[in-house]
Amino acid sequence: MKYPKEYLEEIKTRLKVSTVVSKYVSLKKRGKEYVGLSPFKNEKTPSFTVNDEKEFYHCFATSEHGNIFDFVMKTQNFKFGEAVKHLANLAGMQPYIFSKQDEEREKKWKIYSSIFLEYVDFYHNQLLKNEKYSKARDYLKNRSLDKDQVKKFKIGFVEKNPNLFEELKKKYQIDDLLETGLFYLDEKKNIYVERFRGRLIFPINNISGQPIALGGRIIEKSDFLAKYVNSPETLFFKKGSNLYNLDLARKLSNKFDNIFLVEGYMDVVGLSKNGIENAVANLGTSLTDKQIFTLNQFFNDIIICFDGDESGYKAALRAAENSIKDMKPEKQISFLFLPDQEDPDSFVNKNGKEYFFDYSKQNKIPIHQFIFNHYKKNTQNNPSSMAIFEKKLRSIANTIKDNYIKKYVLEYFIEKISGLTPYTSQNQKNFYTKKTRSLEKTKKHFNESQSLSGVELKEFSLIYLVVNNLNLMRDHIHLLKDIKLFSEVNKQIFEKIVFKLNLENNLSIDQLDIDTQLIDKITKFAPIKHILQKKSNKDHEIIELLEDITRDLNNYDLEFRIQELESKFSKDLSESTFNELKELKKKQNIN
Repeated sequence: MKYPKEYLEEIKTRLKVSTVVSKYVSLKKRGKEYVGLSPFKNEKTPSFTVNDEKEFYHCFATSEHGNIFDFVMKTQNFKFGEAVKHLANLAGMQPYIFSKQDEEREKKWKIYSSIFLEYVDFYHNQLLKNEKYSKARDYLKNRSLDKDQVKKFKIGFVEKNPNLFEELKKKYQIDDLLETGLFYLDEKKNIYVERFRGRLIFPINNISGQPIALGGRIIEKSDFLAKYVNSPETLFFKKGSNLYNLDLARKLSNKFDNIFLVEGYMDVVGLSKNGIENAVANLGTSLTDKQIFTLNQFFNDIIICFDGDESGYKAALRAAENSIKDMKPEKQISFLFLPDQEDPDSFVNKNGKEYFFDYSKQNKIPIHQFIFNHYKKNTQNNPSSMAIFEKKLRSIANTIKDNYIKKYVLEYFIEKISGLTPYTSQNQKNFYTKKTRSLEKTKKHFNESQSLSGVELKEFSLIYLVVNNLNLMRDHIHLLKDIKLFSEVNKQIFEKIVFKLNLENNLSIDQLDIDTQLIDKITKFAPIKHILQKKSNKDHEIIELLEDITRDLNNYDLEFRIQELESKFSKDLSESTFNELKELKKKQNIN
């Protein structure tokens, strides 16, 4: 049984040719192409090329040529089905499970695509050639759109009283026509109606450039008609899985590292007219995981540029909170806010391409900064408001899937908050972001100590206390059990010391066999040495300090585990997670 065409296209959508080939061939960028040594022949001079824009590879030494499926089949000796499974896994897709409905679905697709293509072609040609469509052409001229843009995007116009349905039903079944979403039954009048009558239509294509849906815009002012409408979702069109103009924009990924995500098709067309072709639109819905994933396959920097009004700002905030969880180390998501009452189309028409690019470079805001700035605006300088502020930001950061990004976004949020609360106690800072002030006056020492986290310094104090009181610790070795250390290096040092204490009765520092540079570093930065200078160093005082440090380190661990459970609970909302979280918070309050 054949794989459905849209499944294969989805794989191609998610994977560049260079992404697949680079797993087997070392590639170097050369202009619009990548070059490397042929995988089909031993050679010293590269003759193998990859072109992402044209979606093929070519070997000049052997004349081998093809797409990603061909490449995997030929280099890995896979059959087609094996190549599809391999590439689907690489693209993060579920393996395709064949069912009895597959053949029927393929038949439906052929009919669906045929109807759409005929519909789009008809009204596009009517707009270009039919004189009675002059009002629509005048509207486009007033929007500074010429025939080239109309042809490039295959824009059409559906008259107010169209009769294409009557023509199409001679060739297709009425049910098939209705399944496209282009028509619907008016049950009151018992007539079939064209959904986009009286509107300019903008074809929404799949990744291969085939029309699967439409966007429609009225050209006359109306108090009762929506300015824009999109096709309803169908078997072959899901709003959250598609982007307007992606089929053209993706071919530019060799030329541009960034992509502008705008609100509407008119913005995309307007930007294109001014020479800005790396733009897509999200079809009037909230930004989805799948849309972000798809864009990340082709571009490293997504710049979300919505209208400069209140609704545009709200849409941007929704997009930020939805998309931050999909941030990746090698990818960027940022926001560009235009002046009030401006949209990308109007802004670039007034100011031109170069000004738009300069404006975007100077004014785009990283996603985490935008989120922080937004919630900061609504936060008052009192404990209750600040607590809500921090809780909200922690909650957002904990949705991030990549652990490295999560860590650094959380650090950014907490450090920014601490800047708003300069008198906050240092030992109340987050596990990741605790910083201590230097206890020395030299600039060098200050800078060095600032690079260490609070938990590391606490661990230094523990090791310093133990190393300088080995005999006392030997007598109270039970107190050294189950102490939680976080730094791998410090953990190894501490475990070695405890091990030696268990073996030796009269242990000296020299017998510890620990790198002297590490000991020197611990001695230099351990804050506890300044406390010890002020004490009489009686045994009970040393033990009290040990217990204090142990309690602090265990609290760090407790806080960290609470954060993990809060993140887990926000996702699964399970009773068991909630109960576990509740018990840990009880312990936190006790401590």
